[in-house]
Amino acid sequence: MLATLVKEPFSRRGWVFEEKYDGVRILAYKEGKKITLVSRNGIDRTNRYEAIAADLAKLDSDTLLLDGEVVVFGAHQVSRFALLQQGRGKMQYAVFDCLYQDRRDLRREPLESRRRALEQAVGPAGAVRLAARLTDDGIAAFEAAVARGLEGIVGKDSSARYIQGRSRSWLKVKVNQRQEFVIGGFTAPEGTRRYFGALLLGAYHHHQLQYVGKVGTGFNDEILSSLHQKMKALKCAKSSFTADVKERSATFVAPELVAEIAFTERTKDGKLRHPVYLGLRDDKTAKEVVE
Repeated sequence: MLATLVKEPFSRRGWVFEEKYDGVRILAYKEGKKITLVSRNGIDRTNRYEAIAADLAKLDSDTLLLDGEVVVFGAHQVSRFALLQQGRGKMQYAVFDCLYQDRRDLRREPLESRRRALEQAVGPAGAVRLAARLTDDGIAAFEAAVARGLEGIVGKDSSARYIQGRSRSWLKVKVNQRQEFVIGGFTAPEGTRRYFGALLLGAYHHHQLQYVGKVGTGFNDEILSSLHQKMKALKCAKSSFTADVKERSATFVAPELVAEIAFTERTKDGKLRHPVYLGLRDDKTAKEVVE
């Protein structure tokens, strides 16, 4: 179940508001002591998150299907995707939904029933924790998120069932501007920088890759080298962007890599202002990056 992005904070009767995490969405399957962790695009991530799998195996329920986000918390207990991608800090699994528990399919039950089952299932198991709920006042919850520097909040209809796909029963409001973009090329390095200068970014609109600008900050030497190796394998002679990219030193690549970018705002023509590279997303495909 995916939340729909809305521009303004809101408050509605019968809705609850949760902290929006800056991590990787994961479904956790527990069958006895066997744990399987699966990303939103169906990739098995059990080996990547072994400590989380080990703590999930300690839970009392014989069978469980949980939905949550793998995160790493930085200062002031704020999750940061960059820390997770760089392997800095302890990985934790913040769980916000329970879809199945001990022969009971909960997907048709309202959110509050699923939350009660979740609270019963998840105890103090180290790397597994309940997703934080904020005040039921959505405006106050958003103000608290701003004060703490959270990525945003997610409002959820307490009476809603769990459905597959995008839903307006879950609405997300972002505090900071950050978004996934497709890497469509790179520029040549200048000065003392090696490998490449900046990434050329885009997003799909009506099945066409629209150019949104370039990002040249947020990299260290290790990231520059690793990204360059990945992009070299995807080089192509023709740009995938619909509009001309006026970069004399541009090298174009097949639009397969997805990067998460922080930025301050968008210009009138849709370009990013003050973008910063945060990391690659391997849990999302390029075709999912739609505006």
